[in-house]
Amino acid sequence: MQCDYYDAGSCRSCEWMGRPHDEQLADLQRLSAAALARHGDLLWEPPVAGRESGFRSKAKMVVGGSVEAPTLGILDEHRRGTDLRRCGLLTPRLAAAMPVLAELVTRARLTPYDVPARRGELKQLVCLDAGDGPAGDGGLMVRAVLRSTEAVPRLRRQLPWLTGALAGVGARLVVLSANLQPLHAALPEGPDEVVLTEARTLPVPVGDVVLHLRPQGFVQTNLEVAGALYRTAAAWVSALVPAPAVVWDLYCGAGGFALHLAGPGREVVGVEVSAESVAAASRSRDERGVPVGGDGSARFVVGDATALDGSADLPAADLVVVNPPRRGLGDALCAALERSGARHLLYSSCAVPSLARDLDALPSWRAVRGRVLDMFPQTAHQEVLVLLERR
Repeated sequence: MQCDYYDAGSCRSCEWMGRPHDEQLADLQRLSAAALARHGDLLWEPPVAGRESGFRSKAKMVVGGSVEAPTLGILDEHRRGTDLRRCGLLTPRLAAAMPVLAELVTRARLTPYDVPARRGELKQLVCLDAGDGPAGDGGLMVRAVLRSTEAVPRLRRQLPWLTGALAGVGARLVVLSANLQPLHAALPEGPDEVVLTEARTLPVPVGDVVLHLRPQGFVQTNLEVAGALYRTAAAWVSALVPAPAVVWDLYCGAGGFALHLAGPGREVVGVEVSAESVAAASRSRDERGVPVGGDGSARFVVGDATALDGSADLPAADLVVVNPPRRGLGDALCAALERSGARHLLYSSCAVPSLARDLDALPSWRAVRGRVLDMFPQTAHQEVLVLLERR
């Protein structure tokens, strides 16, 4: 993959740019195996390789410049906007939508936020591409991260134009919202969301399920590889002996793992701190026809897995699934897993160092199976799925 932004030095996010993709995969596998070597004799499955470019289905574009000439991309070392709207990592549909979103800034008079001066209104434009197929059908979710509600009426008035303009580049606007983040701080978004469309969720096919995503819900940026992640988890769990009857998914997000694991003879409970994600996961479950309780069921509850204190116990489960943020599980949750009666642990990690650190805090567990998934091509980052069993 070639990139004008990287060659010009305006963006160095893809630190492995220019290296052959098979070489990148080999290094990801080597680094993961070395970091986890002391935690068990892992059976490493072949790594999952997605597309080298055009794979990023979710774009968080910092808005800089001016109303008349906005930039969509990142901030440079002086905290000024650098335009990356032609970034080769974006899906073709997102790339086609970027000029339309830039024009939206001008038409709605959304003043880009000036970080050094601490003034302005629009901080980011976040766009999610649902992909093709009957469920995705070229759908888009567009979110404007604003400092206040002042610009919301102007954004709302542009909804008919935006719908038509995106249709002209092969995209179907499903959800438009304004997120309110008033603080002068490096926070990606605020707690309040104003949805401007009739639809509040975007149906996104991921693996074998359709996830109904709300504006504040989490989804992996690489939907193709995310689907492979969930399918791998489902295959591993189906092969476990004895078969787990009760599964707790402690960072369930929009329900990707939980809905792939729900099936006959198994009861799945998903826990997520975001009420928006729980509502979205529940809708995805209902449309899939999965019962709420009993055999083959899945239910979702609002809760914070990271809020455990040192003495709190996990609910009884045969299998626990964790997909924590980059910082990992933390001491309290590791201690609770040590005390739990679970026989198996499925750990999906986006940061191998924190995964290795957590496994150090789980001495009664042994890693038996692993797989590297190239969720972030052109970088040294990867998703690693590890299955652990009691020693």
